[in-house]
Amino acid sequence: MSLDPLQVLYRLKKGTEIRIQALAMNVTSGGVDNMETYKYITGQIHALESVRQEISNLLNEKEQNDNKGTIVDINTKNPSTK
Repeated sequence: MSLDPLQVLYRLKKGTEIRIQALAMNVTSGGVDNMETYKYITGQIHALESVRQEISNLLNEKEQNDNKGTIVDINTKNPSTK
């Protein structure tokens, strides 16, 4: 099974979002028993947020590049009629 690079990016983005939510729930629901664990989990969240942001940036660039060059100016106004 071969995946399109965009599909890979969308799946990675979704996977990071799911993992971030799970880690955040762990922190907020009292699943942290000491400061070391808390720091470890918040570090993971920070790293995943950075990755998610980079993926979003790549997807935004792709979407913007897809739109470039789609509008063609065919110069419907005849310059000699001015």
